[in-house]
Amino acid sequence: MEERESIKKNILDLVDKYYNHAFTRQFVPGKTAVQNSEKLFDSHEMRLCVESALDGWWTEGRFSNEFSRKIGETLGAKSVALTNSGSSANLVAISSLFSAKLGERRIKPGDEIITVASGFPTTINPIIQNGAVPVFVDVSIGNYNAVPEEIEKAVTKKTKAIALAHTLGNPFNLRKVKKICEEHKLWLVEDCCDALGSRYDGKSVGTFGDIATLSFYPAHHITTGEGGAFFTNNAELAKIAFSIRDWGRDCSCAPGRDNSCGRRFQQKFGELPMGYDHKYVYSNLGYNLKMTDMQASIGLAQLEKLPSFIKARKENFINFDRFMQKYKHHFHLPKAEENSEPSWFGYPMTVKEDAPFSRSEIVEFLNKNKVSTRLLFGGNILKQPYFVEGKFKHRISGKLTNSDAVMDRSFWVGVQPSITGEMQEYMMSIFERFEEEMEKRK
Repeated sequence: MEERESIKKNILDLVDKYYNHAFTRQFVPGKTAVQNSEKLFDSHEMRLCVESALDGWWTEGRFSNEFSRKIGETLGAKSVALTNSGSSANLVAISSLFSAKLGERRIKPGDEIITVASGFPTTINPIIQNGAVPVFVDVSIGNYNAVPEEIEKAVTKKTKAIALAHTLGNPFNLRKVKKICEEHKLWLVEDCCDALGSRYDGKSVGTFGDIATLSFYPAHHITTGEGGAFFTNNAELAKIAFSIRDWGRDCSCAPGRDNSCGRRFQQKFGELPMGYDHKYVYSNLGYNLKMTDMQASIGLAQLEKLPSFIKARKENFINFDRFMQKYKHHFHLPKAEENSEPSWFGYPMTVKEDAPFSRSEIVEFLNKNKVSTRLLFGGNILKQPYFVEGKFKHRISGKLTNSDAVMDRSFWVGVQPSITGEMQEYMMSIFERFEEEMEKRK
C-alpha cells in the first residue's frame, strides 16, 4: 500500500511538470486568436482526472457523487444528476414530463410546448422526439429572450409546458413566465446550459422552474470535456429523470451496488413474473446518458474556479460594453433582463438595418484579424435544413420578425475568463479599425 501511494504521488507530480511544460502560452496580437470561448484550466484538473483513472472505476463513483453534490449546493438544488452532454440533459428533462408516472399532468403526443425559434436545436429537438408540438414565439432584440406577452398569447388548451433557455447567460423574465405557468398549470423547463452562475431576484436560474439543465462542453462556464447535468427540487420528477438517464430502470442502486432496497427479488412489476430481478425492471423509456467519473473529476476542479470565472466574465462584459457605447448608432447592444445578474456567456450585438455595413462584413473582418465570433446559434430554427426537410409539426404564434433579424444580423464575441486585458484591448482596436474603414466609405 505504501509503495502504491508513493508511485501515485510521483505520477501526479509529473502531471504538474507536464502541465507547466505543455500548456504555457503567450498572446501575440494579430497572431494569437482571441477566442470567443475556450476552456481555462491548470494542473489541478489534470491531476484529478489522472487520479480518477488510477482508481480504475471510471463510471459514476466518488468524483461524480462529490461533483453533483457541490453543484446542488452551488445552485440550491436538491437533486442533481450528471449526464454525458447538455443536450442529453435537455432530452432527459423534457422526456421526464412525458412519463406515465405523472398521471393526469403527463404531457402526451400532440400536446404543445412553447419555446423560441431563435435558439439552440437541442432545446427544441426533445419536444419533437417525444411527439409534442413546439410552438414558436419571438424574442426581443438586445435581450434575445422570449417576449412574455407573446408567450401569453401562444397559450391554448393544448399547451402543457414552456421550455426556454436563458440566452447567452441573460435570464429571461422569470417573474412573468413563472406567473403564466402558475395561471395555466404549465410545466417550466429552464435550459441553463449557457447560464451557470446567472441569478434572478437573488436566486440561481434553474431553481424557478420544475426542472433545469446545464452543459459542461468546453465552451461553457465550466467544463468536463463533454458533459452536462439536470437538476430539480421536485422529488417526483427527480426520480423519473434519474430513471430515464439510467436506461429507464426502476432500480435506483448506484453503479457497483446491488439490493439497496433489500427487496431485489421480492417485488411484482407490470406483467413480469413475481420476484423478477429489480435491476432489470424498466419503468420509463430511457437511455444510458451518464457521465464518467473521470469527466466528473475535471468538473470538480473547475467548480472551485467558478466564482473567479463568473467575476471575470462580468468584468469583461462591462469593459467591452463601455467601449461599444460609442458605436451604438450601428449596433443594437445587449440589455440585461430587469432584476437579473447575468453570468454572460458572450457579448451579443445586432447590426442595425441602416448601418453602412452588413454582419458578414464585420464578422469576416474580425475573424481575419484573429477575433473569433459566433452567430446566435441556429438563428431562426425553422429555416435550418433539418427542420425544413423534416417537415416537423409545429405552430408559430405571432410573427418571428426579430428571430429573422437575429438570423440575418446578430453575432457575438467572447467575454470568457481567459480573455486578458491585453486581449480585450486588441479586440477593441480591431472594432475601431473596422469603424474607421466604414467612415472612409462615406
